[in-house]
Amino acid sequence: MTIALSITFGYILLIYLVFFRFKVVRFNVVWGVLSFWIGVHLLLIFLVGLRFFTPYSIDGHMIRQTIQLSTGLPEPTELKEVLVSQNTEVKKGQALYRFDDTLYRLKVQEQQAQLVEAQQNALTLEQNVLIAEDSLTQAQAKETFAKQEVDRYTTLVPQGGARQETLERWQAQLTEAQADVAKAQADLKNARIAQDTKLDGVNAQVSGAQAQLDQARYYLNMTTIYAPEDGLIVSQQARPGLVVGGRRIAAIAAFVADADGYFLAGFFQEHLKFVRPGQPVEIALDTRPGQIFTGKVVSVWEGTGQGQILPSGRIPNFRLPELQGRFAVEVKFDDPKVVKDLPGGTHGAVAIYTGAGSAGFEVLRKVNIRLYSWANFIFPFFL
Repeated sequence: MTIALSITFGYILLIYLVFFRFKVVRFNVVWGVLSFWIGVHLLLIFLVGLRFFTPYSIDGHMIRQTIQLSTGLPEPTELKEVLVSQNTEVKKGQALYRFDDTLYRLKVQEQQAQLVEAQQNALTLEQNVLIAEDSLTQAQAKETFAKQEVDRYTTLVPQGGARQETLERWQAQLTEAQADVAKAQADLKNARIAQDTKLDGVNAQVSGAQAQLDQARYYLNMTTIYAPEDGLIVSQQARPGLVVGGRRIAAIAAFVADADGYFLAGFFQEHLKFVRPGQPVEIALDTRPGQIFTGKVVSVWEGTGQGQILPSGRIPNFRLPELQGRFAVEVKFDDPKVVKDLPGGTHGAVAIYTGAGSAGFEVLRKVNIRLYSWANFIFPFFL
C-alpha cells in the first residue's frame, strides 16, 4: 500500500513539476490523454490489492436447513386436520398434520389377526412333530412284532408246527409294517423341517406376520406428521381435503429448521488466492443498516454446478457467460445469537481480511463495507 501511494504521489508530483511548475513541456490534449492513461493504470494497483488481499462480495445469503415434509403413505389418504399456522414457531415432536387413519387402523387389525393365526400354526407344527413321533413309534412296534412272528413261523413251518400260509401272511404284514415305518420317518422329517423353519429363532410364518404388523403400525403412525426438530413452516398451503399417498411424491410443506444455519457469500475464483479458514471477516446485512458484524472464514466451497456433468447422451456445450463460476465461502458470526435471529435468505456483503499485503488495503476495505452498510438506509430508492 505504501509503495502504491508513493508511486501515485510521485507521478502526480512529476506531472505538476513538468507541466505546471517549470513548464518543461507544454500541456496539451495529447499529453493530457497520455497522462490520464498512465494514471489509470497506476490506480489498478489499488484495485488489485483490494481484490486479492481483502476479497469482497455483495452476494452473501443466510442459508437455513429446509426439510421437505411428506407422508410416504402407500394409499391415497385425505388430510383431515392442519394443526400448525404459517410462520409460527413449533417444537420438535409437535403434531403438524393429521390424515384419515381408518384404512391403516383396519390394516393393523388385519395383521394382528394374521399374527395370531401364524402363532397358532407354529403351535400346530409342534403338535405335528409329536404326532409324527408317536406314529413312528407305533409303526416300529408293528414292524418289530411282525418280524418276530416271521422268525417264529420260519422255524415252525419246516418242523410241521405251522402252516406255510400263516408264514406268508406274516411276511406280508412285515413288508407292510416296514413301509409304514418308512412313511412315518418321512412324515417326522417333514414335520421337523417345518418346525425348524425359523428366522433368528422365531418361526418364519410368525416372523413374517410380525413384520407385516410392524409395517402396518408404521404407516398408521405416519398418518400424523410431527415436527422433526425446532423450526417453522414459512408458507402454510396444505388444507383439509388434500389427498396424498399413492402416486403423489411431492412434499406438502417446507419445514425451516432453527438449527445449523450458516452464511454463504459468492466470490470470484481468482479473488480467493489468499483466503484460508480462520481469517477474520466483516459482514454488512441489508436487514441491519449501519451495523457491521464480525466473524471468521469457515471454509471455501471450491466447486460449482459447472463442475458437474450429469449422465446423458448430450455433449457438454460451453458458452462464454458460463466460463466464470463463483465459489461460495462459508463464514461464521462471532456472535451466535445473530445467526439464530436471521431469516433464511437474508442478504448482505462480506469482506475477508487475509492479512496479506499492506494494512492500508484493509483500511480501504473497511471504509468500503461501511459505506455499503450505511447506504442501506436509502437504497433501494423506493418511497
